[in-house]
This record gives sequence, C-alpha cells and structure tokens, in this order.
Amino acid sequence: MGNSIFQELKEKFSKKHEEIKASVLEKHKNALTLITNYPTQVAAGLMGAVVLATNTLPTPTPSVPVVTESSTITTSAFLISDLHTVLPNDVRPLTSQEESKVSDILSRDFQMPVSASLDNIRLNTSYGYIGQEQHLARYPGDSMATHFDPPAGGSDDAALYRAQGMAPGLGGWGYFAPSKYDMTKKESDREKYYIAVQTFLAPGFHENVRRYIEFFKFRKMLVVNPENGKAMVVVIGDAGPGESTGKQLGGSPEVMKYLERVDGAQKGPVLYYFIDDPNDTIPLGPIQPKG
Repeated sequence: MGNSIFQELKEKFSKKHEEIKASVLEKHKNALTLITNYPTQVAAGLMGAVVLATNTLPTPTPSVPVVTESSTITTSAFLISDLHTVLPNDVRPLTSQEESKVSDILSRDFQMPVSASLDNIRLNTSYGYIGQEQHLARYPGDSMATHFDPPAGGSDDAALYRAQGMAPGLGGWGYFAPSKYDMTKKESDREKYYIAVQTFLAPGFHENVRRYIEFFKFRKMLVVNPENGKAMVVVIGDAGPGESTGKQLGGSPEVMKYLERVDGAQKGPVLYYFIDDPNDTIPLGPIQPKG
C-alpha cells in the first residue's frame, strides 16, 4: 500500500516538474539563454527566481516540440539548476542519497539508464576533478603524423588537438585496433572520446582483478560538467590518474575541450556515471539533455 502511494506521488511530482519546465521555457527563453553563461551558483539562483516568477501554466498541446539551439540552452539551464540543489559545495565523494538523486536527474534529462554502480561494480567516486590527458596510439605505428587521418578526423581536428601530443605509453587496454587497416570509426571514436578513471581504487578491484578489468574495458560512461550542463558519452580507455595528482579522472583533448575544462588549470569538477547499454546502441560523443 505504502509503495503504491509513493509511486503515485512520485509520478504526480514528475508530471508537475515537466509542466513547470514547459511553462518556464515558453515564458523566459531569452532569460534562460543568458543564465547558462553565468557561474553555477548565480545560474541556479537566477533559475529559481525565474521559476518563482512563473505563476500560470500553459494549456498542454499534443504537438511535438521543435528542438532548437535555444531550447537546448534552456534545458541545460534546468539541468544545471537541478544538479546544484543536490551537489555539495566542495568536490568530494557523494553520499548514497546524493548519488541516487543525481542518477535520477541524469537518467531523466538524458533519457537513458545512468547509475553510479553497474553489475555490483562501482568506482571510488562518481564526482571528482578531471584533468587533461594526451592522445593515445590507436594501432601499432600510430603517431601525431597519422592520428587525424580518417576516420579520426581531418585538418580541423589536427589544428584543434595536435598540441596535446601523444602519450608515451598505451592505454589501459592496449591498442584500440590491431592495425591501421583494421581501424573503423568505432575504434577511432573510442580513442577520441575516452576517459581515464581510477579503476585500481574501485572497491573490490584487488580481490577480483580479472572480472573488474573485463568490466571496465571500454565501458560507457556519461560525463557531465555541472557548471555548464555540457555532457559526453565516453568510454573508459585508460587507468589513472595517480592519487597524488589531486585528480580523480582524466579526459582526452576532445573531451576536455567540449566540456570546457581547459581554462588554464586543466582540471575541474565533473560527474561520471555508468551507462547501461548492453546492445551498444548509444553513440559516443556530445549529448544534449532532452528536458
């Protein structure tokens, strides 16, 4: 009985949440576009003021909303605001309650199953500082001279990302492809959109090394910058960084640039959660909240 009442209240709350968002989007598009350019704390405060200023709800219509650049910006503003109500002021491992709330927000806004643990495996944290990583060799003989050849990219990518150079060693799982001729877009994207995480600090890792290595290899994750709402679907392509760095994970040059974590400090807080995608249907790369 108690569970059914809870579920009913949860569904009513979710419906009301969507109605309020629709109303705010309709009435305050221009203001919300500006909000996403503010620091997180200011954006969240302005977001709350905008919601409070919305007194009436529009009549629901059956039409499918058109996704535009403006609506993408405003859904990001909602994401920033919702995360701000959960995340602590300092960057630290989240409590189980905080992790669960963040998981609900991300799963709802990106419309895919996102969680801090999967198959009873989790990392040491789901909220931490990400730092700059280098490119990884995709196949034997890969170098900066060949790294941006198709299917990896072209001259534009080379101009943007060549400066970061290539790591002296291989990624945690070795090469992404056995040879240059076996390279496909899938392998190329795995290197392009990879993160390094502290697999060796995962609870239970040293007692189940083989199982954990198999689990973490190219495992898909959602990485979100809570300060601007930018997000990417990535894979775990390497292990690290070391505890002494003060960072909990690293990102490829492409990941760092898109998340806007290249402000000179070359690190900043991000959320990183597992994506349950057993059939490999969710593509890697930038992803927008769907509202």
